[in-house]
Amino acid sequence: MKKIGITGQFGFVGRHLSNNLGLFPTEFQQIHFDRSYFDDSNQLDAFVSDCDVIVHLAALNRHDDEQVIYDTNISLSEKLVAAFIRTGAKPHVLVSSSTQEERDNVYGRSKKIGRELLVNWAEKVDTQVTGFIIPNVFGAFGKPFYNSFIATFCHQLTHGEQPTIAQDGQVQLIYVQELVEQMLVEIRQATFQASLYIQATAVKQVSTVLALLQSFQKSYFEQGIVPVLADKFELDLFNTFCTFIDHRTYFPVKFQQHIDPRGMFVEVIRMGVRGQSSYSTTVPGITRGNHFHTRKIERFAVIKGKALIQLRKIDSDVVLDFYLDGTEPAYVDMPIWYTHNIKNIGDDELITLFWINEPYNPVDPDTYFVTV
Repeated sequence: MKKIGITGQFGFVGRHLSNNLGLFPTEFQQIHFDRSYFDDSNQLDAFVSDCDVIVHLAALNRHDDEQVIYDTNISLSEKLVAAFIRTGAKPHVLVSSSTQEERDNVYGRSKKIGRELLVNWAEKVDTQVTGFIIPNVFGAFGKPFYNSFIATFCHQLTHGEQPTIAQDGQVQLIYVQELVEQMLVEIRQATFQASLYIQATAVKQVSTVLALLQSFQKSYFEQGIVPVLADKFELDLFNTFCTFIDHRTYFPVKFQQHIDPRGMFVEVIRMGVRGQSSYSTTVPGITRGNHFHTRKIERFAVIKGKALIQLRKIDSDVVLDFYLDGTEPAYVDMPIWYTHNIKNIGDDELITLFWINEPYNPVDPDTYFVTV
């Protein structure tokens, strides 16, 4: 079992890497890291000594004073190297840099120098290092106005704000899950690569991305439609968009009921994507689910009985509770990386309709069991 430490463990990419490592509990053990370790040589020494692999993601992306960005990013690498020298530790180091290296800006220069400091140390002590040079990363739970323009647009469109484009142009993009999967490959292989250029998986005009997100907003919020998703990029972008919705205020969404003397008709989902529809009956007191998905879009619709639907982001202790009653049929959509369940809290049978955008595949189920 490899012991993995992540500087920047609670940042955007760090959280995704940590969550993915958690999917392989017999292969990887995560060593906790806190940003304060950089200011405590004893804590930092203990951390580097305990790791087989260190993924150095900690960095400062934005600050009003560019000199602070430059000094901080170089200092973080210098402190790691100093800890390696003091302790004699020689872990495999994966260090993240950016395609901004190719541009003459402060952030790019600081990341390049920080990467080279770690590469030079690794060469001297004959250990493995992987220097990732990464394009623009987007995905679920990014920090708006900090991590990417996509995070900013998603936040604005889901919170009643109007995005504006500061500078249009083509941008090389990679989805955070795709980046993490490449990191896992390098962690397992442990080869020396001073500069590993990560290929973008999509090249898009900023205005094109915004137009797509605006179409998601219109179809999902205004029309109640899960939109047509033409390719993997659009699926990843839609899943990213959905994680910026404030579930506590948006869900559950009540269905429009069409009632006449014959009874009632309710449209459960109007969609532009294919998928699998199913239903379940649940006896009182029973809970179903307690699992999460990393890519699937899923809807729970209660049409009879009383239910408690619970969601929890897998790296958070915050549980979202939604109470649904079949007398007023309603639904809740499940965001990726949120473990979820549904419990019959009534005295009668619970009937729930389920829709998911891809049928269950036992070879690649994308279903991970974690109690809410």
